[in-house]
Amino acid sequence: MREVVDAETVSATRQLAADAQRVIVKAGTNSLTDEESNLDDEKLDKLVDDIEDLLSRGKEVLLVSSGAVGAGIGRVDHPTGTVEESQALSTVGQSHLMRRYTESFERYGRTVAQILITEHDLENPERFTNFRNTVETLLDWGVVPIINENDAVATEELQIGDNDMISSSIAIGVDVDLLVTLTDVGGVYTGNPKENPDAERIPVVGENYDEVEELVSESSTGGFGGIQTKVSGARDVSEHGIPAIIARSTEPDVLEKVARAESVGTIFVPINGGVDD
Repeated sequence: MREVVDAETVSATRQLAADAQRVIVKAGTNSLTDEESNLDDEKLDKLVDDIEDLLSRGKEVLLVSSGAVGAGIGRVDHPTGTVEESQALSTVGQSHLMRRYTESFERYGRTVAQILITEHDLENPERFTNFRNTVETLLDWGVVPIINENDAVATEELQIGDNDMISSSIAIGVDVDLLVTLTDVGGVYTGNPKENPDAERIPVVGENYDEVEELVSESSTGGFGGIQTKVSGARDVSEHGIPAIIARSTEPDVLEKVARAESVGTIFVPINGGVDD
């Protein structure tokens, strides 16, 4: 992978991410559940600990959380072969997921709120205005909004299986300063790191985006395919002058490292504004 971003720009981008006052953190299903699809208390508590690292610095954090279907699978012994079954499981898992978030954030005296949306809510101007006003009010109150796709009614989102595009749309629409996507791999790689031990992490994406997109497309098979939507979402926000980071959820103090302008995961350099030339 050729180096196309100079060290000064990389440093400036990391500092821009560190200085972000309003942050979206997106956590995927694998960052919250174990191999049997049970909600993993240790993983969830670590995520909340990491978010508290940002909140304690006076930052505003919106959490976009997957995991409802996975949490439901771990609590109900029923098949998941149809969209209808997955939708039903999401309603079981969502209540369990929010109960655990409430308990975990209460360790820090934090209050959380649940917002369920679909892509249609983001596309409809009136509905999105209502959503944005609600988010702004919650943040003014010091409440942490926890946003998830409304799987019970959103069949398209279920088939895509991720909140990546929703989180990028929210980042652009509510004036967020940074998007951090936490996943079970350490960033964007030159190949599938789960299958290719020689795959190397790509620390920075800038003008090399087309090359990165081609590498990701070629290596995206099975469960690793989700990296494509993560890269696409990061690209979308970078085109609006917002830095984006894809990092491993199990990385120790992952969000604190971001707040200290340290190298973690893969960072996307803003394309239009944000970093001075």
